[in-house]
Amino acid sequence: MRASLLFLLFATAYVAASPVPEDAPVEYQRFVKMAGGDGKMYDVDLEAEPDMELLDEVTRNPANNLYLLFTRRNSILPQTLTMNNANSITNSNFNANVPTIHTLTKWIAISSRLTGGGSLNLTTLQPLSVSQPWAVVTGARFNNMHLIGFSLGAHLVGNAGRELGGQVIRVTGLDPAGPLWNYSRDRIGPSDGGYVECIHTDGGAVGGLGIGTAICDADFFPNGGISQPGCVTNLCNHNRAWELFAATVTYNHLVGRRCATALQITWNTCTGASFHMGNDDLRKSGTGMYRLNTNRNYPY
Repeated sequence: MRASLLFLLFATAYVAASPVPEDAPVEYQRFVKMAGGDGKMYDVDLEAEPDMELLDEVTRNPANNLYLLFTRRNSILPQTLTMNNANSITNSNFNANVPTIHTLTKWIAISSRLTGGGSLNLTTLQPLSVSQPWAVVTGARFNNMHLIGFSLGAHLVGNAGRELGGQVIRVTGLDPAGPLWNYSRDRIGPSDGGYVECIHTDGGAVGGLGIGTAICDADFFPNGGISQPGCVTNLCNHNRAWELFAATVTYNHLVGRRCATALQITWNTCTGASFHMGNDDLRKSGTGMYRLNTNRNYPY
């Protein structure tokens, strides 16, 4: 319930996603539907007064965070890490000497695939204290850390990386939330980590739930970044971002071609260098816009 309240509080500043130039005027309706981190749609009144007391309590007190640890030894059932409780870490499967992935996506599909291939720590968090990101995880090195967030969570992990001085080696945004965030200086960006990648799947100008323009070091636009095969709703398009990412962790098979312009993305005429989308490579690096085409069913 508290996670849902936090989501709705952040939603008070939500406006329509648009891939149009940033200096274009922005118009939006008062009542909109928004995708939550749980993959469901919510009706939101953009002019409603937020509960600032609750927002301040939830976002600034790390004790409100729920940290769930997955490792190769427990890829399905998580262990809970408790703030200010060192025993919860030492008595868990956490290993500071292996890569650590922090994600704001709670789907087991991602958790099981990330932990299935090798030794690493995966923590899923909800909600997040941006002011003290993952303070509970001690001993983990920034050059061995990967932050992953979906929708609004993409901007939250971007802010977390920024709070850590951009030292986290990799940050991944899965269809970063579009309304308002299109023009916000607090959105996920290239300075939030050593390598920042965004995957755009629902960036349409009308009704799109994600950002439709390049905002990271490397930006991937599967199937043009607006409509996904097999989807008939914006929510389906939006959720396809984490589904595609989960598939690439297992197969590392989705490869984009670099695009010189947004029109090349739209018309599927990109002919530049190839670059793999997604995966869990902590040493990955690259820049530019990339278009790729996928199938409608897993592994796409």
